[in-house]
Amino acid sequence: MKQDSTETRRVIGDILALHAHEGHLGQDLLLPVLHAIQDRLGFIPPDAVEGLAQSFNLSRAEVHGVITFYHYYKTTPPARCTVQVCRAEACQSMGGDALLSHVQQALGCDLHAHTADGGFALEPVYCLGQCATAPAIMINDAVHARVTPQRFDRLVAKLSPKAEEVA
Repeated sequence: MKQDSTETRRVIGDILALHAHEGHLGQDLLLPVLHAIQDRLGFIPPDAVEGLAQSFNLSRAEVHGVITFYHYYKTTPPARCTVQVCRAEACQSMGGDALLSHVQQALGCDLHAHTADGGFALEPVYCLGQCATAPAIMINDAVHARVTPQRFDRLVAKLSPKAEEVA
């Protein structure tokens, strides 16, 4: 989600106002506020850290430390599609490592990274509950089992911007 800085400041201001009690933001509200920001914007803009620190009477380092400590929080805009490859033992034993190598090559990025165009993010996941039908991946919210490199290519082809133009 791309937003201008004025809109981003407005969204964050609204979230802070919603969470403030009698005009005060207790430090115990930092995590709920960060969750709300991420839910609305898709990430926590790095340039919001200073304002958040002031609002919570914390240092920028303290707010930055919280954001970077929890893997849930993202500091860059989300990709259009997130591909998660199961790294659990059952999937690895059924070809998960080879599938991951293919996915990395096909997308042109490593784990914890975005493709050059920002369209895809590649993340590990540790069990999708598809052990009997391994290897498994999740694309956005859809779980796919018994994924081969060829099946992955077909799934991703359906998600490419050119496929959306044809549809």
